[in-house]
Amino acid sequence: MKAKKQRVAAYGVCINEDDEILLARWLGPKSKRWILPGGGIDHGEHPYDGVVREVEEETGYLAEVVRLLGIDSELREEPDRDYHALRIMYEVRIVGGELRNEVDGTTDLAQWFPLADIGELERVPSLDTALGLYRNSPPGGILR
Repeated sequence: MKAKKQRVAAYGVCINEDDEILLARWLGPKSKRWILPGGGIDHGEHPYDGVVREVEEETGYLAEVVRLLGIDSELREEPDRDYHALRIMYEVRIVGGELRNEVDGTTDLAQWFPLADIGELERVPSLDTALGLYRNSPPGGILR
């Protein structure tokens, strides 16, 4: 019987007045891909606090939550386990700090990108889901 793993994470969609989005480059097992700043929440940590912490860790910016966008739920079978990812998506805005790269973490680069260029980036699928939640504000907080 396969092991079961569930991971709960919080991510921040941060779009500035120039229509640029803040992304971090994730050091995935197979390749580097662009992702929203964010990640796993600690045991007992509220996702709201987790996204603020993660944005600062990965980008150097101090963030403030604007609103909850929704939740992305992905179940995938892997060779050794069934993996269930729950991603809580927030809209955030920058309130301080300075852009910098994470050192010795799961990302290695933080950068602003024009929203119009997102389609050209090597990115994780959850980035597209988060942008769909941001643009459409579905009443139930889920894209089908």
